[in-house]
Amino acid sequence: MTLALAEARRSPATGDVPVGAVVLDGDDRVVGRGHNAREATGDPTAHAEVLALRAASAALGTWRLEGCTLVVTLEPCAMCAGAIVLARVPRLVLGAWDPKAGACGSVHDLVRDPRLNHRTEVVGGVLADECGTLLREFFDAQR
Repeated sequence: MTLALAEARRSPATGDVPVGAVVLDGDDRVVGRGHNAREATGDPTAHAEVLALRAASAALGTWRLEGCTLVVTLEPCAMCAGAIVLARVPRLVLGAWDPKAGACGSVHDLVRDPRLNHRTEVVGGVLADECGTLLREFFDAQR
């Protein structure tokens, strides 16, 4: 989670919400990194999770990220939860829960929906205070 937090701290320089993500392979090596870059790129899909999954797929040469773990500072939204399921990521570790838009256990639970072809284990609340503080400080500065 400390690596994901380091990624998150890169986002505010471009006006992006500080969310960071890393993908670890089965040997716990970082194979993908990402931080929110919607403002920086003008791309509505440039969420930390999506960028980290893309980088991991490129590094591993496959879209199937079986055996990988996605670590992210904020509970993924519906778009990112869908990407996690489609990439076959077996494990998600998240920091802060998102009671407004979370799709991995808070508002929705897409990654564990039994109707889908893949389900992801969710480990939540890892360094939640630090992840939440980073977000609160960003939004307080915006007001």
